[in-house]
Amino acid sequence: MAHSKNRATDGKITYPPGVKEISDKISKEEMVRRLKMVVKTFMDMDQDSEEEKELYLNLALHLASDFFLKHPDKDVRLLVACCLADIFRIYAPEAPYTSPDKLKDIFMFITRQLKGLEDTKSAQFNRYFYLLENIAWVKSYNICFELEDSNEIFTQLYRTLFQVINNGHNQKVHMHMVDLMSSIICEGDSVSQELLDTVLVNLVPAHKNLNKQAYDLAKALLKRTAQAIEPYITNFFNQVLMLGKTSVSDLSEHVFDLILELYNIDSHLLLSVLPQLEFKLKSNDNDERLQVVKLLAKMFGAKDSELATQNKPLWQCYLGRFNDIHVPIRLECVKFASHCLMNHPDLAKDLTEYLKVRSHDPEEAIRHDVIVSIVTACKKDLSLVNDQLLNFVRERTLDKRWRVRKEAMMGLAQIYKKYCLQGEGGKEAAKQISWIKDKLLHIYYQNSIDDRLLVERIFAQYMVPHNLETTERMKCLYYLYATLDQNAVKALNEMWKCQNMLRHNVKDLLDLVKQPKSESYNKAVFSKVMVITRNLPDPGKAQDFVKKLAQVLEEDEKIRKQLETLVSPACSCKQAEGCVRDITKKLSSPKQPSNPFLEMVKFLLERIAPVHIDTESISALIKQVNKSIEGTADDEDEGVPTEQAIRAGLELLKVLSFTHPVSFHSAETFESLLGCLKMDDEKVAEAALQIFKNTGGKLEESFPHIKSVLLPVLQHKAKKGPPRQAKYAIHCIHAMFSNRDTHFAQIFEIQGIKLMVRWLLGVKNNQSKSGTSTLRMLTAILNSDGDLTEQGKMGKPDMSRLRLAAGCAILRLAQEPCYHEIITLEQYQLCALVINDECYQVRQAFAQKLHKGLCRLRLPLEYLAVFSLCAKDPVKERRAHARQCLVKNINLRREYLKQHAAVSEKLISLLPEYVVPYAIHLLVHDPDYVKVQDLEQLKDIKESLWFVLEILMAKNENNSHAFIRKMVENIKQTKDGQAPDDAKINEKLYTVCDVAMNIVISKSTTYSLESPKDPVLPARYFTQPDKVVIQPFLTPFLTIVHENEDITTKTDMDKPRGRKRGPASNQEDKSQDSKPKRGRKKAANTSMEEPEESWTEDSSLAEATMEMEDEQNSPPKKGRRGRPPKSAAPKEDTAPKGRRGRKKAAPPPEEDVEEDQEEEEEEDEDASSENTEVKAKPGRPGRGRRAVSR
Repeated sequence: MAHSKNRATDGKITYPPGVKEISDKISKEEMVRRLKMVVKTFMDMDQDSEEEKELYLNLALHLASDFFLKHPDKDVRLLVACCLADIFRIYAPEAPYTSPDKLKDIFMFITRQLKGLEDTKSAQFNRYFYLLENIAWVKSYNICFELEDSNEIFTQLYRTLFQVINNGHNQKVHMHMVDLMSSIICEGDSVSQELLDTVLVNLVPAHKNLNKQAYDLAKALLKRTAQAIEPYITNFFNQVLMLGKTSVSDLSEHVFDLILELYNIDSHLLLSVLPQLEFKLKSNDNDERLQVVKLLAKMFGAKDSELATQNKPLWQCYLGRFNDIHVPIRLECVKFASHCLMNHPDLAKDLTEYLKVRSHDPEEAIRHDVIVSIVTACKKDLSLVNDQLLNFVRERTLDKRWRVRKEAMMGLAQIYKKYCLQGEGGKEAAKQISWIKDKLLHIYYQNSIDDRLLVERIFAQYMVPHNLETTERMKCLYYLYATLDQNAVKALNEMWKCQNMLRHNVKDLLDLVKQPKSESYNKAVFSKVMVITRNLPDPGKAQDFVKKLAQVLEEDEKIRKQLETLVSPACSCKQAEGCVRDITKKLSSPKQPSNPFLEMVKFLLERIAPVHIDTESISALIKQVNKSIEGTADDEDEGVPTEQAIRAGLELLKVLSFTHPVSFHSAETFESLLGCLKMDDEKVAEAALQIFKNTGGKLEESFPHIKSVLLPVLQHKAKKGPPRQAKYAIHCIHAMFSNRDTHFAQIFEIQGIKLMVRWLLGVKNNQSKSGTSTLRMLTAILNSDGDLTEQGKMGKPDMSRLRLAAGCAILRLAQEPCYHEIITLEQYQLCALVINDECYQVRQAFAQKLHKGLCRLRLPLEYLAVFSLCAKDPVKERRAHARQCLVKNINLRREYLKQHAAVSEKLISLLPEYVVPYAIHLLVHDPDYVKVQDLEQLKDIKESLWFVLEILMAKNENNSHAFIRKMVENIKQTKDGQAPDDAKINEKLYTVCDVAMNIVISKSTTYSLESPKDPVLPARYFTQPDKVVIQPFLTPFLTIVHENEDITTKTDMDKPRGRKRGPASNQEDKSQDSKPKRGRKKAANTSMEEPEESWTEDSSLAEATMEMEDEQNSPPKKGRRGRPPKSAAPKEDTAPKGRRGRKKAAPPPEEDVEEDQEEEEEEDEDASSENTEVKAKPGRPGRGRRAVSR
């Protein structure tokens, strides 16, 4: 040992046994071999070996020489570094090196050797790991705390470790690195900004994505040293955020990213930083506020974040940004809401009020994102969203912007499918959102075609998915229909109706393109293209695309046949899917990924493809209904009472029988309906009858075995069934069997009015004078108030039905030109007065039939004037309905004239302004207009005229005001065509013209201009004009009328007009043959108590009919209109009795009268007047209208 000490003090280097001198004179291989032995020696030494420490002191100093520290061979450097690490371990806590510069060189050298850790597959990796383990365990770098350049050494060490860490390192490497670095932070006096940047830079997203292991290392280091490093982190953010000293660090521009990462690592690192963010939320810099909002959105919305509860002032300050003036900030807050709702349901209450305000934000994008946020959270879990939030989505389905409406509708549809159809949230969740289906279908009432198309798509994809198996699809439809509200049901029915109409229009286009080209062909194709275009989005662009489609159909036979199959009533759902796929594939082009034409075709195919209903589907639906009837269906499990399910199922079948009648054409379906027909339940049997009526057109020839069984059942129902079933049975026989007259003869003793009219419409000529005699009989019915026998034995309801049937029959005959010509002016006036019948249901049904005939342009224009008589109807709804009918018909004719310029020669029959002469004629011959210049009667005349003129004069198209004035002036140059020699009638005519002129002058500023053309007056109603202008019968009352009476229709009618009968006056005996006998009387206060019977079977009607047929070739006797006058002539200027007037009309009863479903044109005209009776208002004397109660 003494020898060893001497060696040490001598400055001589002592090498371990077996190790020779290590110098530059030996080869690299030999140097490596000798160093390995030295490493082994130092590795085996411990701190207690004082002698050996002294012995090898000079060797330790020698190994730290520049020769070794700067040696070019990496193996030599590694072995030397391992020796130096052991030397620090052995000589700890005092190192054998005292020079600060030497210590710096040694630690910088060791740091450089640690780069070898990067290659985990290197043969020397274990020595590198030993080096790391040794210095981490001994905490060798802590020696550098006393050095001036310690920050440089530590920074280089940190950078090296963050650079070399990779996914090849195991947990031990990671742990030793953390140990080494954490000791420097925790045991050092301070942490420099440079060293802090070296750690934090690994948290910046760009670096994080490049080296995930470095991020994990920094994260572990920060967690380990959170308490020690927190003051330095706080100081860094104070410098940047509060003082604005961005130069203190290169990471200044990433402060918000760093705050988020640090918060996710350990919230305690930011205890003093978060209050600074509240200050930044109120910054005047929009971009700065936006950055803070984005940051806090992530912090508040993080899954395990408790920031909102721990720092409520910051949370409330953040919520205030929902109302920020800067749009991007509000948008960011709204986007954050979905994450917050999903991760923190307890904060939903705080968010609700702010989202409510933002759902009405003026910015479309913000309203859109409110919907997205709520729907996203709802799709994750319905319990995360309260009803108030869902209601915001509901409101936005009516947003003014299509993008917002679409998002709201699609969101609700997805929620409905998930929780109602797929049942993911259970029955409670399904019940909570049961309103969605109704709301979505209600949107079909919107005018926008985009909304309607989206509802159809939602129905096919989310409410009743078309890709379901047939039985499951029909079950879904069945229970959906059973739970819809009334308006939603109507919307769904309308949707099927619109799709069916479009399908027919496309079929018509297909028929047209197969015809040879001509001028008429081009017009017809263009007309059909316009109709189809109105059923597609963006009609302006769609028009060109539909034209192109028509051209494609002409040229491509394959596409044409596919489309013909698609619109065929017999097309199955599977066939429809195949046709749509083939047509789309044929029209698509790989070279044109964005093809607007193809998109339009897809829209069209989507609307016309029968993806829900076919023969198989109807069969499955009927089976489902039968299960409910038999009590074997799972109605209660579906949340639908059995009776409600059956009722809805039958209604659904009735609707489908109207829109998809061919789908019912299968033996299985008809046999099932036969079974329903034989059931005791009246509702079921009625529904089956209606379905047979709608679908049985070809049953006689295609299903003779069904016919043989069905006919006896129908005959029995017609003869002995309940009234409604009897009616439907008659309809079925008429619709399904060719020899219907024979069957009717077996059922009824006499033919009814309906059959007579239908027969006449089939004959279409009056050669046998059958039309004339029929019209006389119908007139007699009206003159006798519906009681042809005049014995007073008929019930009021039956009389009402007969009056309605007679009036509607005249309307039906008037639609045929050959019969319109033989309808006399008296008969026309009598028919018109039905609209003022005392029975409310008669007025209502007659007005509907009148409107229908006018809308189809079948009824002549003079019948439009009939609506002028509704001006004094006591029921506000009836007046409003009449006005709507006038508006629609006038607009319809004007539109028709614009689109068909070639019909100018028929202008007198189409131009709405030509209704004025007919209205004047009706008012002149109004039975209530008795005294020519009576003030009250003139007021009534004025109201009736204004009822029509107000609509006609709403727009002064083509100087129509001057045209009307000219027409009235021309009328004043004529005489009444019905009674040209009757001075009083002509005086009435000129007085009514004066009233009309007074209205035109008072309501128009352009009436005095030149008329665009000379009006042509109807020759039947007025004589040829006199060349000498007739002086007007200007009455002094006109000015009074104009000053004291507002022309607009009154709401309260104190003196409604009515229809009555009475003895004829002497003064008007001479004109008795030319005018209907009408007067007025007080309507009796009666009610219907006797059981309802079919009026077609009444014996008195049969006798009256026989009597009329006997007299069909005889002119009416003077002073008679179906019955003799009852008394002598009254005083002059009173209503002449014996002529039919308008009886007192009263409002309908509070109970609504059950209305039948709309029937086809050839159906019985009395359908909507069943179960009616007369009921006059008590204590109302004088004139009035017919009233009804139930």
